[in-house]
Amino acid sequence: MKIAFIGAGNMATALIGGLIKRGTPSSNLYAIDPSDKARAHLVRQYPVYTSKSTDALLIDCDAIIIAVKPQMMKDAVKSIVPWLHSQLIISIAAGIRAADISHWLNGYSRVIRTMPNTPALIGMGVTGLLALDSVDNAGRALAEWILRAVGEIIWCKDESKINAVTAIFGSGPAYVFYFIEALQCAARELGLDDKQTNTLALFTFTGAAQLAVQSGESATVLRKRVTSKGGTTAAAIESFEGDGISAAIVRGALAAYARAIQMGDIFGKQ
Repeated sequence: MKIAFIGAGNMATALIGGLIKRGTPSSNLYAIDPSDKARAHLVRQYPVYTSKSTDALLIDCDAIIIAVKPQMMKDAVKSIVPWLHSQLIISIAAGIRAADISHWLNGYSRVIRTMPNTPALIGMGVTGLLALDSVDNAGRALAEWILRAVGEIIWCKDESKINAVTAIFGSGPAYVFYFIEALQCAARELGLDDKQTNTLALFTFTGAAQLAVQSGESATVLRKRVTSKGGTTAAAIESFEGDGISAAIVRGALAAYARAIQMGDIFGKQ
């Protein structure tokens, strides 16, 4: 199985690391990036072949993963056209529609759009996938095999669903970090030092997340179990509700969803 990456940034590096850890020979992985710095950073971690630009090595690949920023997507996609025959094309760019990628590939339709999130960097990501109708079961299985190297996967039926995955789970780690920052700020106001603040905030989040995963119970049940009537937690939850925190989070996620659609429209018109 030979896999090429267009782009050698963090997500490509995470996927390459996950694939190697799972047993893929580094000689079967190929990364293309015009940045000398990005290529050097990748090679320091994993001994894969790299290049500044696309070349005939793509012909022998089973899959080509486009791992560049959305604004660079069209040029990156068009650069692989001369080497296409039957490779599976996998995009990991936010907002870029699979149909537009196919259009930029002159109608080549063996395309899967995906949206991983940053915990993929430690093998604990979650990725949404959407395949064009022309992708067969073998292509879908190959995409699953690749993306499972960095965490869990879910399949989406249409573009609206993968835009939702982008808004909730692709952007979701930033929402968690935002809440961690707020807790750290509160801890400092109460006189805890930076070391205490970081330890308490980070282990509170990792512990609570693992409890949610392992218990199998809903977040609502777990929250209520911690919230004794008239207690300290209840006071905090009442304050959050009074400030409309829950509604604000929902509005924020919906704003991210709207932006994902807007990005698809903007870049799709190029």
